[in-house]
Amino acid sequence: MRSNKSVINIYKKKNTKSEVVTQLLYGDSFKKLRKIGSWVRIKNDIDNYKGYIKKKNLTSNQKNTHKIYNLKVNLYSKPNTKSKVNKQLSFGSKIKVVEKKNNFCKFDNLWIKKKDLKKINYKTKDIFKNIKKFINTKYKWGGKHFNGIDCSGLIQLHFNFNNKFCPRDTEDQIKYFKKKIELKNIRKNDLIFWKGHVAIAISKHTLIHAYGPLKKTILMPIKKTINRIYKTANLKVIGIRRIT
Repeated sequence: MRSNKSVINIYKKKNTKSEVVTQLLYGDSFKKLRKIGSWVRIKNDIDNYKGYIKKKNLTSNQKNTHKIYNLKVNLYSKPNTKSKVNKQLSFGSKIKVVEKKNNFCKFDNLWIKKKDLKKINYKTKDIFKNIKKFINTKYKWGGKHFNGIDCSGLIQLHFNFNNKFCPRDTEDQIKYFKKKIELKNIRKNDLIFWKGHVAIAISKHTLIHAYGPLKKTILMPIKKTINRIYKTANLKVIGIRRIT
């Protein structure tokens, strides 16, 4: 099965007031584990993450051909900008292009601009090349979408865009990436972990993270962030990992 909505919340329990553990983006595939009333327990194909979605959010799987390259892209009912519809897709969403016309591509009876797409096997040399697109995106626990993203979702999303595996949660990410680094040796793309939180170094002195207390994705000085998190949450850095 696959998601045919811009975003679908995956809940911890069979209740929309339950914790959102992660999200499906458009084109993400998953397996049905069992039906329970109006709910379905699923396993996400990207990372084997399990949770519950509403039964109505089910559609047949397909072989996707392209993925969304920009943070938020508009959709159209016809191959022209005058036919804009009230739907948008988020970075990393996947589609199956069935027709091309002018500067547009057709999928699922909708049209999207070619410039917003990359082929499904496209990779960036720098895995976090596009991460600054998310600056000022709202913080949302369990989020992976332009409407809201959390710290570990920000990491996983960029690995998935590059067709690489990455666990969903910080406690699993710090175990998955094995190469340990000292703070004095930190460099671009190293991951900095606290208990329940992760940030990406974009240089020796600056990081980016989806930061709950400031309610958005933000650039901050590394040392200032370490001091702030210790003072406000009494948390120390528990590890720094190099991804390559």
